[in-house]
Amino acid sequence: MSVRSASAPDLAAQGPHESAPEVLLEKALRRERAAVVSALLLIVLASWAYLWSGAGTMEDMGGMLMPMSSGPWTPGHALVMLAMWMVMMAAMMLPSAAPMILLFTTIARRRRAAGGPSGSPWVFSAGYLATWAVFSVGAVALQFALERAALLSPMMETTSVALAGALFVGAGLYQWTPLKQSCLRRCRSPLEFVLTHWREGSRGAFAMGVRHGLYCVGCCAVLMLLLFAGGIMNLLWIAGLALFVLAEKLAPWGSWIGRAAGAGLVAWGIATLVAAV
Repeated sequence: MSVRSASAPDLAAQGPHESAPEVLLEKALRRERAAVVSALLLIVLASWAYLWSGAGTMEDMGGMLMPMSSGPWTPGHALVMLAMWMVMMAAMMLPSAAPMILLFTTIARRRRAAGGPSGSPWVFSAGYLATWAVFSVGAVALQFALERAALLSPMMETTSVALAGALFVGAGLYQWTPLKQSCLRRCRSPLEFVLTHWREGSRGAFAMGVRHGLYCVGCCAVLMLLLFAGGIMNLLWIAGLALFVLAEKLAPWGSWIGRAAGAGLVAWGIATLVAAV
């Protein structure tokens, strides 16, 4: 099946006199899109609430709740940290992925109405989040390594000014690389992604979610490393990065916003490194 034959009927505008089946399809599509939006909103709000509560990382220290970033890395502690990272990625990345998920919902619903074996938006979303879950495993491993090197404070932020400066410079430079721009372009163009990567069925939906997640990881993974500079549990820092990702992917001039931010991060990092000398 060609890309055009798979996608063109789904995107075609309806005439002024829609048939009864088309009216029913549009009503069903509106209900499904509303359900997806509601579910995404619920997941994002629940994720932020979990982070606000301490994400299971708080412990009683002399009558005060403090992040338990230091101490022995037992399997239970590692699982708590992994859950924290996975929830944090859902809170930060799902809002910017919503347009892609909604477009998938629309086309998949029309394909199913036409008798096609299209997968569900929930399966697509699961594939997307699975990609960020793999990233979270790597982030936990890096957190473990930094703590073993005594480079993270109990507040889960780097204790090394040089490392912080290097993170800012590295993230800023990455904003200008071809890989970053290529991944960002695909994240900003849901229709282009669908036209070039559409797959049928549940396996296809999951594979599409994974592929889209890989583009998002390629776009944002280096930015996520700035959490080690500003504090992994610093909610203002997390929210700021999430808003930047949202603007970069959805704002009309998002690619230039990203480049400008990259220049600012490089300047910030250089100033940090100079101050450390």
